[in-house]
Amino acid sequence: MLEFLPSFDLYAPITYVFFAFCFFAFVQFLYVVFIFGKLAFHQIRKEKNGNETPGLSVIIAARNESENLYRFLPFILEQDYPNFEVIVVNHQSIDDSKYVLDAYKQQYPNLKIIEIERNKHLKFGKKLPLTLGIKAAKNEHLIFTDADCKPNSDQWLYSMAARFSKKSEIVLGYGPVYKRKGFANRLMRFDTAWIGMSYLSMAKARFPYMGIGRNLAYTKTTFESVSGFKSHYSLASGDDDLFIQEAAKNQNYTINIEPESFCYSKAPKTLKKWTRQKARHYTTASKYKVIKKLLLGIYPLSLLFMLISFVSLCLVYEYLWIALAIFVFILTVKWIVFGKAFRKIKENTFVAWLPLWDIFYAIWTPIMFYTVSKTEADKW
Repeated sequence: MLEFLPSFDLYAPITYVFFAFCFFAFVQFLYVVFIFGKLAFHQIRKEKNGNETPGLSVIIAARNESENLYRFLPFILEQDYPNFEVIVVNHQSIDDSKYVLDAYKQQYPNLKIIEIERNKHLKFGKKLPLTLGIKAAKNEHLIFTDADCKPNSDQWLYSMAARFSKKSEIVLGYGPVYKRKGFANRLMRFDTAWIGMSYLSMAKARFPYMGIGRNLAYTKTTFESVSGFKSHYSLASGDDDLFIQEAAKNQNYTINIEPESFCYSKAPKTLKKWTRQKARHYTTASKYKVIKKLLLGIYPLSLLFMLISFVSLCLVYEYLWIALAIFVFILTVKWIVFGKAFRKIKENTFVAWLPLWDIFYAIWTPIMFYTVSKTEADKW
């Protein structure tokens, strides 16, 4: 056993590289077990609250979405739920959205339409239409999605509504991306899955920092308690992360990963469009509190430093086997936990190659963050 251990010469720099490697490996272990493990071992239960079918107002902010409205809106309007309205805020559209909505209005009495006429003084972001939709909602319980989204079942509203309770005023849902051929689509789907695993795990660990606008629910009282989007209204994004960071407190939130509650959306057709979308999301990063920045940044940084120190140790035979043993142990734990977490959100196709995706994503994310053009961030 002793022959397996190196001499740990305190005058040798490689000894301190080994100590650094152990430290970063330990940080990785803590994150995986105590944060991501929260989602991996989350028990999905058919929750029941005191009022199982509260009135719901589904709010959709749409701009130039005539094709998506025509295709997906019926799946929302025809939900198997006894008491709900659907509010579509048509925000300065120049396509046929108005005609599509007017036609559906004749068929579905629970559809409410709010038209925002074109005005050069108005921005194209979602916060204005969302705010108008919330003000017009007749119900206390609000559910948000996008025009290009399709609920995974006609039980979506029931599943989301069942998570509301006297304590839980915010429900964080999940929104996968449709599968298509090609590496670009696979990258977008993994990005969606990883972000989903991250914010759902952090919420379970009592550090909520975001939801997704295409599958999010909260009460009107919660919205009004933080003055809506007032503190970050000037930013194009933030309705699903900065808002949650303000509104989610005293454990007034919960998650919903029942498969019937998922809302699927189409991934951007090109990397350029996806990059523009990511740029808009990145505009909110500077507004995060320091603790949230640290919690989100420590994991990828510790992974990169662990890899660098591991490669250095592999070049010194004395440290090779113990470093390899620690690395394999951490890799195995991560593979098990991440695999269970990805299966919970039905992203099974990534499980086999998760260790490689994990390393790739830790390298790619900061490159993406610092190289995308922020000049396109205000476009919708």
